[in-house]
Amino acid sequence: MKRTAFKLLLAAAIITPVAVYAQTPLPQFRPGNPQTATLLTREEIEAINKTEQTQQTRDENAIVVDIGDKWSMEVGVVHRKSTRNPPPPAAGGGGASAAATRAPCGEQMANPPADAMKGALSHDNQTEGYYIISGGGTGFIDGKLINGRHSTENPDLGPNGPSCGGGVSIGSRKVELKVGDVLIVPPGVVHGWADIPDHVDYLSFRPSHDVMKNGTVNPTIAGMHK
Repeated sequence: MKRTAFKLLLAAAIITPVAVYAQTPLPQFRPGNPQTATLLTREEIEAINKTEQTQQTRDENAIVVDIGDKWSMEVGVVHRKSTRNPPPPAAGGGGASAAATRAPCGEQMANPPADAMKGALSHDNQTEGYYIISGGGTGFIDGKLINGRHSTENPDLGPNGPSCGGGVSIGSRKVELKVGDVLIVPPGVVHGWADIPDHVDYLSFRPSHDVMKNGTVNPTIAGMHK
């Protein structure tokens, strides 16, 4: 009797997972999910990167890929020149004036400490992943964003949705970033660049929910992308 009961339990242990597995559809076959993969070629990445090299800072997505349920994966190319030789401020101060009209975000502080990091930024909804492909420098991450201004701009191609920027950060830690390194920054986490000796180029990977317009392709590669 005991041996028969054991055999029945063993058979149930084997059959049950199979039955559960058979009833669970694979993610790619769920209704509404994309049914095809997307290729972004090296030539397309290089074409975008080439157009950025004469600019002080350029951050642009190459494509916005639909990954289902209003989620998208944005793949971008970012170029930043040296922070040691910044260009002179734009005549008329239009950028500063526009930023001043935005709502405050982050903590507000009348007199931030002298060692606060300039250029602090955080994004409301997007995770960012950086993969350094050329150059490098010293970034800063975490901490608190002080005296920021909130941008609600949300163009179809990004590069980011609503964000808090234009302020400084305190309590951040510095990280050295070189070719081959990867940095992952969740939504709301402070990040920026403290020092770029010459330049830094990196690929960005940004998963986000209902932020960008799926299917958008960068005009630079529109004729190349299949």
